[in-house]
Amino acid sequence: MKIGIIGGSGLDDPDILKDPKEIEISTDYGTPSSCLMAGKIFGVETVLLARHGRNHQYSPSQVNNRANIKALQHADVTHIIATTACGSLRQEIDRGHLVILDQFIDFTRFRKNTFVESFENGPIHTAMAHPFDEKLRKTLYKTAKHLELKVHDKGCVVTIEGPRFSTVAESKMFRIWGADVINMSTAPEVMLANEAGIPYAAVAMSTDYDCWKEDEAPVTWDEILSVFKQNADNVKTLIVDAIKELLE
Repeated sequence: MKIGIIGGSGLDDPDILKDPKEIEISTDYGTPSSCLMAGKIFGVETVLLARHGRNHQYSPSQVNNRANIKALQHADVTHIIATTACGSLRQEIDRGHLVILDQFIDFTRFRKNTFVESFENGPIHTAMAHPFDEKLRKTLYKTAKHLELKVHDKGCVVTIEGPRFSTVAESKMFRIWGADVINMSTAPEVMLANEAGIPYAAVAMSTDYDCWKEDEAPVTWDEILSVFKQNADNVKTLIVDAIKELLE
């Protein structure tokens, strides 16, 4: 077992690794967002990648998702656990709550979302009915409950292009579609992991109520960062303990 962790904003801390070392990997799809940090967690080989770069220099649309997934594949990871901030589209998913994602809606427009650039050698259509690995999901949920965190065992995320936030009309539409949370990162990351054959799961942290909830002020980046900083340690603890749980 070798775990790949894709860290979202504030959740790419190499201190969770024992004896971290930098690994530079190039791919046919370009350079990943950051060098890989390789180390161990409870004796399990683990590789950490900062989705938006070490200095958060890449906007959601600039993230080279294909290079990120390929770099982890070249590093021989067997499972990927991702973290992401999200806005809540449901009253019951409050700020600081965690959601173990089980479905996604891709509302991005400009991202490279497949490794299959040609059918020259035959058509390839990757199954995507259940894109998040069930064993990883159950482990994350069980661990979160054991840690007494506020966690939801499933949720559909809609990924928008960004970097702007939604309009009220869009936010209300996503609720009608059945989305529970909203972010700018899960698609096409999860799609590419499935194409690469790597089991993938994601922990989403709710930081705000997007803008559908009109009795509140529209979300701001400063608000997101504030909630994230308050709860980042919970997510890091969850990831570390979940990796220990996977060993048992």
